[in-house]
Amino acid sequence: MADQTIVGALILGLIEGLTEFIPVSSTGHLLLADRLIGFRSPGNTFEVLIQLGAILAIVSVYFWRLVDLAKGFFTDARKRRFVIAIVLAFLPAAVIGALAHDFIKTVLFESPRVICIALVVGGIILLAVDRMPSKPRYRDVMDYPLWLAFAIGVFQCLAMIPGTSRSGATIAGALLMGTDKRSAAEFSFFLAMPTMAGAFAYDLYKNRNVLSFDDASYIVVGFLAAFVAGLFVVRSLLDFVSRHGFAPFAWWRIVVGGIGLIALWATA
Repeated sequence: MADQTIVGALILGLIEGLTEFIPVSSTGHLLLADRLIGFRSPGNTFEVLIQLGAILAIVSVYFWRLVDLAKGFFTDARKRRFVIAIVLAFLPAAVIGALAHDFIKTVLFESPRVICIALVVGGIILLAVDRMPSKPRYRDVMDYPLWLAFAIGVFQCLAMIPGTSRSGATIAGALLMGTDKRSAAEFSFFLAMPTMAGAFAYDLYKNRNVLSFDDASYIVVGFLAAFVAGLFVVRSLLDFVSRHGFAPFAWWRIVVGGIGLIALWATA
């Protein structure tokens, strides 16, 4: 049983790190995998803390850029506008997430059918958006206007539905409003930092009375797996998207969601 617990923690940690920053829905994959392997942690400790590994992965990759933005906030108008743009993009999800937290966690997260449908529908939309002929007006995240940043933040709210994907919603929204693929993915990276940190802090607060560290070994395994896998994805995704676009992720979503729906139908 102990070996199975460690293996389950490793699998879920890898899934978190590999899927958090690509448009396939880390939450959807984690919930489906959790049901498949029967992994449960006391007090949801594992589910809450595993996110920290992915957060630290992206912060470590962008650390010096974050330092540069902080240094230039009061002296460089372009950098200051970009920081404000990220804050504006973060606000819609922060407000709606706080207001609807209990409904999302207790209702939407408990429906594998909702997750699978969202994976398939989101995949079809992402595929269509990826194939649209476009002439990008915005190619550098530092030059995104404030209205565009806020609009991308509104799109991010769609990710409250498990299986939709936070990065998928923000990337699709950005592409629809005239960005190129590489900068859309990069803006999603920057927006992920406050969004994931906020969600982690809020989940930690909501679960403060039931958190348990009795199984620290598999928490550490999951955390490290999420961190290492997240590093790999963040460092390679922009170049991958520049070469291949988002179609591979769209097809992956459709396949995983379709298999999930077939499995649910077969076991009903």
